[in-house]
Amino acid sequence: MKYHTPHTFEEAAGIARTSSGTLRYLAGGTDVLVQMRADIMTPDDLIDIKHIDGVKTITKRDDGGWDIGVAVAGAEMSEHADLCADWPGVIEGMDLIGSTQVQGRATLVGNLCNGSPAADSVPAMMAAGVTVSVTGPNGVRQIAVQDVPTGPGKTCLAADEVVSAVHIPARGDHGGDAYLRFIPRTEMDIAVVGCAVNLRLDRDVISEACVALGAVAPTALIVADAAKALIGTTLDTDALAALAQAASDACNPIDDKRGTIAFRKDVAGVLAQRAAKIAYSRAKGA
Repeated sequence: MKYHTPHTFEEAAGIARTSSGTLRYLAGGTDVLVQMRADIMTPDDLIDIKHIDGVKTITKRDDGGWDIGVAVAGAEMSEHADLCADWPGVIEGMDLIGSTQVQGRATLVGNLCNGSPAADSVPAMMAAGVTVSVTGPNGVRQIAVQDVPTGPGKTCLAADEVVSAVHIPARGDHGGDAYLRFIPRTEMDIAVVGCAVNLRLDRDVISEACVALGAVAPTALIVADAAKALIGTTLDTDALAALAQAASDACNPIDDKRGTIAFRKDVAGVLAQRAAKIAYSRAKGA
């Protein structure tokens, strides 16, 4: 195994381009180090990106948005008061990943690039409209988070591309978001269903909305019909019922030991209603 410590993302992408075997990136390491220790996988090239400038920083842009370094841990995000105030739903998704010890290492990008349909941070990022910068042989491009996962364990990234930054849009006025999940046992369990809602109000009326679901399809997904059920309403009973139905109808889950298809569809509707209520309350300043 070759261990690399590049000082730029361009250098990291160049190393990846010349690798002829199994390649892994090391930021938090909460998956790759476990896999190596368990002899599940031994990379031919391990690229440690923690030596690159800016990977551990959280920066508020002039437009009010946020840039998150790819090696920023969940615990560091949870302790950033201004980021939590702007995007509590994004923080909620990240904060549910693993134990307290894991939170000290786990990253948004690692959770995204694992390609798990049940990743907690991904629906929250999708609903928020988060994008990522990707560095490769042709320079840097930006991709919406919703376009990164393509299937279980798969992403749209080429073998010689690496995510180099996370970009969260400006919160703006009268907006709120929330993320909830259902798990059968402990806080370190995997989501049976996850739901994120992001919305904006014009007085008491919802003027913008985005609803994303996790663990109910091969990838996390944005549910356009669920957003339509919210826009133009004051989150009344009819809107909540339409939201729940749209969320349930969008599900394409599997039967497994953690939940049946029917159960997951029902829970998706329930979580969508609950998350919408929280996001609506936050948008009103609660």
